[in-house]
Amino acid sequence: MGRYIELPQINDKATKKSVELALYQYRNFMITLPMDMMPKVTPSYSLVPPSNTNGFHSSTEDVAIERMEYEEKRNAFMNEIHEAVNTLKEKERAIIIKKYMEDGIGYDPDIYSEIGVGKTKYYILKGEAMLRLAFALKIEVYKGKKEA
Repeated sequence: MGRYIELPQINDKATKKSVELALYQYRNFMITLPMDMMPKVTPSYSLVPPSNTNGFHSSTEDVAIERMEYEEKRNAFMNEIHEAVNTLKEKERAIIIKKYMEDGIGYDPDIYSEIGVGKTKYYILKGEAMLRLAFALKIEVYKGKKEA
């Protein structure tokens, strides 16, 4: 008889909570985006990182640098979310976008009616999408480990 490797078990509830927190952070970052930079599902903008070559900065320069660093962090996070969402299956992607990524937070019955699936199938798809996102974002939570 061959041996097998025991894989750690996923804590579904904590993992889904971790993904929801990331998606709510995405929404918070969306609020701070200038209107001309509002992303489509896959944005194509990029920022040039600030260069700190001299040791002396005025407070105005410090604020500008801090702002650029924030924008870089925000854009990197948002791009990571977009890439992860784009790896989902079509209906899973539609659920996540409509539920968490559009202007208003989606209402589950409206979403499952719109995408043409029943209530039970919708929640199965949503759960699978959350787990896939957790793995894509590397934020899954395992049983026996502290929650994020």
